[in-house]
Amino acid sequence: MKTINLIIGAVFILMSSCTVNAPKTTRPVDLVYPQLDTENSRWIFFSSACRPFGMVNLSPDNKADTDWGSGYRYEKDSIQFFSHIHGWQLSGVPVMPVNGEFKGHLGSKVYGSKYSHDDETVKPGYHSVFLESYGIKAELTSTTRVGFHRYQFPASEESYILLDLATLLGPSGTVKARATKVTDKEIQGYALMDKTTRRPKQISVYFNIQFDTEFEQMSAWKDGQLSGKTDEFEGSNGGVYLKFDTQKEKTIQMKVGISYVSEDQAKLNIQEELPHWDFDRVVKESSEEWNSYLSRIEIEGGTPEQQRRFYTDLWHALLGRRIISDANGKYCDMTGAEPRTRQIPLDEKGKPLFNHHNSDSFWGAQWTISTLWSLVYPQITSDFVNSMLLMYDDGGLIPRGPAGGNYTAVMTGASSTPFIVGAYMKGIRNFDAAKAYEGMKKNHLPGGMMGKAGYEHNTANGGGIEYYIERGYVPYPLLPKMGFHQEGAAQTLEYASQDWCLAQMAQSLGKQEDYDYFMKRSSNWKNLYDAQSGWIRPKGLDGKWKEPFDPYQYQNGFVEANAAQTTWFVPQDLKGLAELMGGKDKMAAQLEASFVEAEKLDFTSGTAHSKELHPEYKRIPINYGNQPSIETAFVFNHIGYPWRSQYWSRKVVDQAFSALSPDRGYNGDEDQGLMGSLAVLMKIGLFEMNSGAEQRSVVELGSPVFDKITIHLDSNYYSGKTFVIEAKNNKPENYYIQSATLNGESQQNQWIFHDVITKGGKLVLEMGNAPNKNWGDTE
Repeated sequence: MKTINLIIGAVFILMSSCTVNAPKTTRPVDLVYPQLDTENSRWIFFSSACRPFGMVNLSPDNKADTDWGSGYRYEKDSIQFFSHIHGWQLSGVPVMPVNGEFKGHLGSKVYGSKYSHDDETVKPGYHSVFLESYGIKAELTSTTRVGFHRYQFPASEESYILLDLATLLGPSGTVKARATKVTDKEIQGYALMDKTTRRPKQISVYFNIQFDTEFEQMSAWKDGQLSGKTDEFEGSNGGVYLKFDTQKEKTIQMKVGISYVSEDQAKLNIQEELPHWDFDRVVKESSEEWNSYLSRIEIEGGTPEQQRRFYTDLWHALLGRRIISDANGKYCDMTGAEPRTRQIPLDEKGKPLFNHHNSDSFWGAQWTISTLWSLVYPQITSDFVNSMLLMYDDGGLIPRGPAGGNYTAVMTGASSTPFIVGAYMKGIRNFDAAKAYEGMKKNHLPGGMMGKAGYEHNTANGGGIEYYIERGYVPYPLLPKMGFHQEGAAQTLEYASQDWCLAQMAQSLGKQEDYDYFMKRSSNWKNLYDAQSGWIRPKGLDGKWKEPFDPYQYQNGFVEANAAQTTWFVPQDLKGLAELMGGKDKMAAQLEASFVEAEKLDFTSGTAHSKELHPEYKRIPINYGNQPSIETAFVFNHIGYPWRSQYWSRKVVDQAFSALSPDRGYNGDEDQGLMGSLAVLMKIGLFEMNSGAEQRSVVELGSPVFDKITIHLDSNYYSGKTFVIEAKNNKPENYYIQSATLNGESQQNQWIFHDVITKGGKLVLEMGNAPNKNWGDTE
């Protein structure tokens, strides 16, 4: 089956050479391949006409009636509409240019249009398609908070731009809406998007839409019936459409400003970000902004395909975790009973001190974005920490994955803790550390985030934190079921790791009593190590081991994983795990056997999220298609076998993170930059086992794919200008580090302190095809 897949992939690349092969230009932005893995998209995965972390994420939707498997889907042959928000549990403002007999009231599966990839151009910040059903060329770009459209209409008796305020849109439906004519070139309104299982409250998306051409009239539909000309539509299950004079071919441009605060704020976002009508200028500026972000890491060497995939991974790392605050710093706080408008503090020039972000969970961030952002984009890390503290001020808890100002309680534990502590330990401290500690500590106690199961919105019982404190583990099963992911063994290990991180912050702040308390708790994972089986094993309320026990059984005590994958989730105490396993050699042998078995399935539980529950795939012992075991290749670094980290990390890259086609990419859920960041880190040969939460943050070494990597450091945070990694004699088979020098001095350790890297310098690695077992001190 794998041979067939490889052949199909090769054929696809040859047939699509005009799209996939590296272009002549060498700008990083031009190497990005946005359609990677888009046959497996979910709503939040793909955005083309979008700025880094943009509030507007404008792109075509080929399927929109579900959260999973929706949004831009490469394999679909028609476009339903273009919508402006593809965020974590957020969606809104679908529009479509049409002509001929109006069919908007019949639904998007009727009024949508056929299209062909032959007539499509996709780049970061730009998307162009030809709508075959209407003969319309549609072009999309954006600023951070404004979508910008350019439609080339053919000559036609009837041409319209519709706004569908009835459709199911990814994660949520539209409860009700209003659209009001302001002038013959402007409308405004809102759509109340329904709550979801994950986002517990409805949320309003406000819009202001402006045209460079007058429309002749605004009409509406409701309940599948046309209701005629109107200056305002308000209600449910309807929409509006604007008629334009296209007796001759005509290009019409449209700006769509959005806000979660008000219509006036949506208009202000247009005034602040897009006061002109120069579409090509915005396309150019978007490309330049993306290039400035992507160019923070320069690479040399590798194949053209490897370079394209690298910058596509980096693009994903900067794409999905959306801004929700307006240009002037106003934002909607949804943590209380009613929406409240809040204001981000302003600097001396009257500009917001930071952007407010919402996103999917930080579950797995300790091994991905925490490392990448803090090193290369510390301002982003700072913004996210301040966003979390803003929400703590508003609602009393630091979130683990907010959506539109709502708490979602996504996944498990206090996943924000390693991210915040890691930032602090790396010197990113332009936030209130005392407040951050206060909020994190609250999350680690009853009533906080550790008390909540996944999507447990109104109580804090399903997390089992009281049992964890009193008994030293979270029981499985824990009834009644209060939410998702009530998987006691995995929760225990996650809490213990996060407790260790919080303890480091306590020590740094001089809170010795708290340090001792959370350090003791960080050993709770030992209560679930089963010496007889050699794996972490769930225990019930009665203190007895789960029977029967199969370490490859999916879930049943483990969150989106099995015991074989989760056992290694002890980043804070891998030496302790080695002791329980009978020594480092025995632990290394067990982990090696897991990798050998996982390699048979390319280290992933299938090639897409929809396949991970396949009876064979879900029994894989290491899964790089989801977060629970993505640290495992680097575990060898901590038990005296760094050459195995070098080997297996490179193997994982080769087999799991090297595809360059629409039908494969991340082999699961990319999770808004988590897996893109992981791929980047593995390809440049850097990793952090504990989110950098050590008293002096540690970055460990892997096996870089490229001959030379230059990281441009942010002078606002770090004293160095660049950190260069040079891999000499770096060939596809040369996985192993033979020797190393750092700034001209011998480097024997397989790790470097973060503050040494950020002072700037050069690491030179001599690579070879056989392991040097004498290189790489792990102490």
